[in-house]
Amino acid sequence: MISLYTVKEVNCPICGKFDYKILFKENFAKSEVDEKTFSARRTPEKVHYQIVKCNRCNLVYSNPIFEEENLQKLYKKSVFTYSENLPDLRETYGFYIKKVESALPNKENFLDIGCGNGFMLEKAQEIGFKSVWGVEPSLDSINKARSDIKSKIKNDVFKEGLFREKFFDLVCIFQTLDHVSNPNGFLKAVYKILKRGGVVLAINHNVASFFAKILGERYPIFDIEHTFLYDKETMKKIFEKNGFKVLWVESTFNIYPLNYWLRMFPLPGGLKKLLVNFFSVTSVINKKIKIKAGNLGLAATKVEP
Repeated sequence: MISLYTVKEVNCPICGKFDYKILFKENFAKSEVDEKTFSARRTPEKVHYQIVKCNRCNLVYSNPIFEEENLQKLYKKSVFTYSENLPDLRETYGFYIKKVESALPNKENFLDIGCGNGFMLEKAQEIGFKSVWGVEPSLDSINKARSDIKSKIKNDVFKEGLFREKFFDLVCIFQTLDHVSNPNGFLKAVYKILKRGGVVLAINHNVASFFAKILGERYPIFDIEHTFLYDKETMKKIFEKNGFKVLWVESTFNIYPLNYWLRMFPLPGGLKKLLVNFFSVTSVINKKIKIKAGNLGLAATKVEP
């Protein structure tokens, strides 16, 4: 367990102002947070910072948050927990990579930021990219990468200087942007490493989704891992602010077995256990379900004179 006591106030990264209303109060003890809380795709714990909404541009975000140094330590020690979901994630993200294929300068260099064990590097190779790279802070995730993929993953948080400028045809940010504590610095660094005409593809939670509106604080995206929570409009604004030309923003689908949806949905513990036990006696529990459950995707390109 890592005791964390240092937090920092953050301004809205879109308008730069410190003008917000409080949506939900912070609900955890800082000294009780550990690296398991920052492991990907764990069962929701309903633990979050104070959640606020900018009065000027409507961005929803956590404020205050842990200092960057503490966050990096937590993510480095986080655990890779979603091996059983990899086939579904490959199918979902692979669909959206193919959707932007025609807009790419070439299919030479591919980067996945927050790549886990490199499963999408494998998929990018299948799609036809000649060179694939990943960035991942979790040592456990990298240790679970395929042997030929492991050497392609940099064990770090993404930042300026990790890669050559004007190098990548496609940069993917799958369920990572909402975890970034400095989205403007992050996107500026992405812009620099893209070729002219290169594409960035981001998929993350949609704070304006139907389920987010209906369930409010009980919705799993209100979580200590998520610093900034976007909707279609605020996603478009943050990318445009950092020089990108947005090609499209839309709701995206997910493919998961019923077991996963039951585990992630905010049902009372007793009811959730009852439903899981009920469906577990049949093959229905493993039935794949494809729905637009509350994520959004954005594709943008680098335009230079």
